[in-house]
Amino acid sequence: MNWNKDKSIALSRICTAVFAVLLLALDIGCYWIVKWFSDIRPVPWQYSALRMAAVYLCSVFAWLLLVHLWKLLGNISREEVFTEGNVRHLRAVSWCCLGAACICLVCSPVCLPFLFIAGAAGFMALIVCIVKNVFQQAIAMKSELDLTI
Repeated sequence: MNWNKDKSIALSRICTAVFAVLLLALDIGCYWIVKWFSDIRPVPWQYSALRMAAVYLCSVFAWLLLVHLWKLLGNISREEVFTEGNVRHLRAVSWCCLGAACICLVCSPVCLPFLFIAGAAGFMALIVCIVKNVFQQAIAMKSELDLTI
């Protein structure tokens, strides 16, 4: 199989669409998932309500993240790689990860798995922020090189 950048971008877009479908399923089934989880370990209804609120608040960040990833992949497929628009998309993705991490961190005393999600989301925010900084530096170098030619 001959793997190239077009196939890689197509695979990334397919994965983004699959995650959007899974996120939609989570949004629709959140009540039943939280209820099932609460039935396993009975907790006061306030804890279940907090879990559900956390899932829906994180879902907002996840939808924003998926939209920005989709736009970023679209730009890359048009060979617009080192642009200010892509830096904005990466910055938004990083902030979305950080927002979800904060929500999960606040909810972690009620539900311990949120602590692990907070750690993973925070780490992803750091990675994306570093990639964004690399893009910004590449843009600065590109514009400097464009002026010298």
